[in-house]
Amino acid sequence: MKPKNLIVFDMDGVIIDVSNSYRDVVRQTTRQFFGPAAAAEQLPEPLFELSDLAAVKQSGGLNNDWDLTCSVINLLYSLTEKPAIHKGENPWIRYRETISRCDVTVIAEYLNATVEPLASLLKDKGKPEDNFISESYGGDVGSGNIIKQIFQEIYLGPELFKSTYHIEPKIYRGEGYILREKLLLVRSTLAELSRENVLAIATGRPRSEAEYPLKHFHIKQFFPVVLTLDDCVSEEKRIFAEEGRTVSLSKPDPYMLDAIAAGHRNTVDGFFYIGDMPDDMLAAARSRFGFKSIGILISASDKSSLKKILQRAGADYIVEDFESLKKIIL
Repeated sequence: MKPKNLIVFDMDGVIIDVSNSYRDVVRQTTRQFFGPAAAAEQLPEPLFELSDLAAVKQSGGLNNDWDLTCSVINLLYSLTEKPAIHKGENPWIRYRETISRCDVTVIAEYLNATVEPLASLLKDKGKPEDNFISESYGGDVGSGNIIKQIFQEIYLGPELFKSTYHIEPKIYRGEGYILREKLLLVRSTLAELSRENVLAIATGRPRSEAEYPLKHFHIKQFFPVVLTLDDCVSEEKRIFAEEGRTVSLSKPDPYMLDAIAAGHRNTVDGFFYIGDMPDDMLAAARSRFGFKSIGILISASDKSSLKKILQRAGADYIVEDFESLKKIIL
């Protein structure tokens, strides 16, 4: 008997609870970025609520939590008087010298006085892009991307960061927030779903960061196919080399879904994609294989708000948890 369906899962907020890892790392990276600035000690703790961060995350168009962090920093930086940018060539010196000329008193006052400050800024200013912030987000870890490097140091912790990037951390020496992640479902649910279906993962994580929880939580065997940010980047490079076109294949582009489905087009009866963000729903709708999108609310701090957002993004189904999911698929 052939499998009934191909069921593709997003990872963060769907399989893995990242509220205390990736989401909090966005907050901690933002704080660290403004650390050298005048009046940084006045910034509140926590900097903002994770429920407020969700408004930016759910706005769409952000390929990963590095982009999310950059967007948050841009929003807050838009409140400041812009300092003269240091002209040195070393990106870390340029960053530290420039941000040390910045006074974040107005940011601190705004964060302390405003309910849902990020959501309010997003509504008032959209998604501003300052040149200095863009420079601080250019390149990669080890080659000038300050924001991404701070993020990765906090997320991975010093040992895993060094083994991943082969350089010493510059900012953070504490325990990696990756160790705070939890599984959002029980393994028996995956075992049940995998009996008559093919399970796969399409995630914006880099491959090493996707493999870690799959092994750590002993669920790798349920997912014979895992596509990650690395696969998107590899295909983007191929297209540029062969066709001279610059493209982005991260969600909401359906590249990962189509690549997974292409290998199972003749062996399953249905295609489902389970995610928790509007870009997940859009990717399913744009796939040439007719994926049905399932929005899951299991990790949402404001389920009612996310439900409306997913409905506007065109979700075919919306479920609260995995028991509800089984009623649709099994």
